[in-house]
Amino acid sequence: MKNLAGALSLALVLVAGGFAAWAGQDWYGAARDESAAYAAQRDAALAAAEQSVQNLNTLDHRSVERGLDLWESSTTGELHEQLVSGRAEFTEQVEAARTVTTARVLSGAVTELDDRAGRARVLVALRVTVEAPGGARTDKDSRMLGELTRTEGRWKLSALGQAPVGGSSAG
Repeated sequence: MKNLAGALSLALVLVAGGFAAWAGQDWYGAARDESAAYAAQRDAALAAAEQSVQNLNTLDHRSVERGLDLWESSTTGELHEQLVSGRAEFTEQVEAARTVTTARVLSGAVTELDDRAGRARVLVALRVTVEAPGGARTDKDSRMLGELTRTEGRWKLSALGQAPVGGSSAG
């Protein structure tokens, strides 16, 4: 009986040790898996894209400067340069219109990701609410196509435009 208990204990120890070795090897492999790093970059790019698209579709005439600062910090490249160069004129237009525009992201997806080059393309669906002077509100659903560039370890929008809706005939 004593030998049987000892053999059973030894067998359990060997099985537990084997399981621990297998689980440790599996964990070690997963921690160094390139697909996990790629997925993390995809998720980071999508989060940055959604936030940046929301930022660029939200602006309050009572705090235009703060809103435009946020726009500029969300962008890079040619898009950033366009925003900076048109800032004074745009500020005048928004203050004259006296509107409050608020965006809310409905969904988003990364359509392309080149992690090595630090570029990504995204599609973001959002609902934009515009409140005019006097309180009249209108909602508009929109789909935006964006390009992101990773700069200094952060993803920023480098291009943004409306996504085409529906199909077109070639004729």
